[in-house]
Amino acid sequence: MFDFSTAIDRHGTWCTQWDYVADRFGVADLLPFTISDMDFATAPCILDAIQQRLAHGVLGYSRWKNEDFLGAVCHWYGTRFATEIDPETLVYGPSVIYMASELIRQWSAPGDAVAIHTPAYDAFYKAIEGNQRRVLSVPLEKTATGWVSDLAALEAVLSLPETKILLLCSPHNPTGKVWTREELEAMAMLCERHGVRVISDEIHMDMVWGEKTHTPWCQVGRGEWALLTSGSKSFNIPALTGAYGIISDARRRDDYLAALKGRDGLSSPAVLSLCAHIAAYREGAPWLEALRTYLQDNMAAIASQLNQAFPQLNWQPPEASYLAWIDLRPLNLDDRALQDVLIHQQKVAIMPGYTYGPEGNGFVRLNAGCPRAKLDEGLGRLIAGVNALL
Repeated sequence: MFDFSTAIDRHGTWCTQWDYVADRFGVADLLPFTISDMDFATAPCILDAIQQRLAHGVLGYSRWKNEDFLGAVCHWYGTRFATEIDPETLVYGPSVIYMASELIRQWSAPGDAVAIHTPAYDAFYKAIEGNQRRVLSVPLEKTATGWVSDLAALEAVLSLPETKILLLCSPHNPTGKVWTREELEAMAMLCERHGVRVISDEIHMDMVWGEKTHTPWCQVGRGEWALLTSGSKSFNIPALTGAYGIISDARRRDDYLAALKGRDGLSSPAVLSLCAHIAAYREGAPWLEALRTYLQDNMAAIASQLNQAFPQLNWQPPEASYLAWIDLRPLNLDDRALQDVLIHQQKVAIMPGYTYGPEGNGFVRLNAGCPRAKLDEGLGRLIAGVNALL
C-alpha cells in the first residue's frame, strides 16, 4: 500500500543530508546516513492536505491556537498513548530545540547547570552551553539487556545547588533507550525532591519498537515541567518547521508564550506545518504503522549483517528510533582512523560516536531511515571500512 523501497533522488533540493554532507565531513560525494531525517516521501494524507491548502492560494499569517490543531494533538495522544491532554496546557514553537533553549533561559541563569543523560544528542550540548549554562553528565551504562541509568548518580547531580533543570530525551537519542514508567516516576520524584524542573524532549515518541511502550512525561511529572515534541521525525516533515509542547504551570506557560511572541516574534506558525500535523494526527496512523514495520525490518537487517561480519559485536536493535547506535568497542578501533577510512576510501558518511560526548567514543550512529538498497550499500561500506583496520 505504501512504498518505502523506491529511492527518491534528494540531490539539488537543498537537502542537509545529501547536498551539504561536506559541511560536516569535508567531502561532498558521500553516501550519507547522518542527520535524523528519512529518505522517504511523507504520508500521502499530508501531501494531500498541503496541496489543498496551496490551492487556496493565500498564505497569510496564521494562528496555532485553533480547534483543528489542538484537537488533532489531543486526539493523537488519546489514541496512541491513552493520555488525555488539556488543550489549554499546549504551546507552540518553531522547533523542539528552540523551545528547550527558551525554557533553559527562563528556568535558569547563566552559570547554572543542566543535567543530561550521556551520550547525548549533540544539539543538547549546544542549547545548554550556547546559553552560558553548564552541562552536568549522567552517563548511561550499557548492559547485556540494554541501557540503564544509575539513579544514585542522577540524584547526586540533581542535589547540587547549581542544577536547575533535567533535560531529558525520551526516548533517548542516540542510544534508543525507552525509559520505563518506573524509571520516569523515580526521576520525577528526585527532581521534585531537589527542586529541579524537567524539560522532556519526546520527538522520537512514535518510534518505539516491540513490546516497549512510550510513557509521556505528562503521565508522571511532578511540580514544574515541560514536554516538547513534534510530528517532524515520525512523519518526516522537519523542513516544514513546527513543534508543540505542554507546560505544566500556567504562569510558566504565559512566560514562554510572551517570549515567543513579544521578544522573538515567532508566534505565527508556518501554516503548512499546521496542515501537516493535523493530517498526520487525524489520518496518518496507517502510513506510520507501515513505516514502523519497514524500519524494524531495516534494524533487523543491520543486526544480521553486522553480526555475521563481526560476531563479537552481538549488536541488538535499539528499543526506539531509526538511529542505529553501534558499539564497535569490541573491535578496538581508532575512531578517527575509522572515520578517515569511511570518508576517503568507502565514501560513506556515518556519524562518529564522539559527536555525542566522550561516552560515545567507540560507537557510530547510522541513520536507517532509508530504502533497504541504500542501507545494504552503506552497511557493506561500513563493514569494508572496519575490515580495513583489523
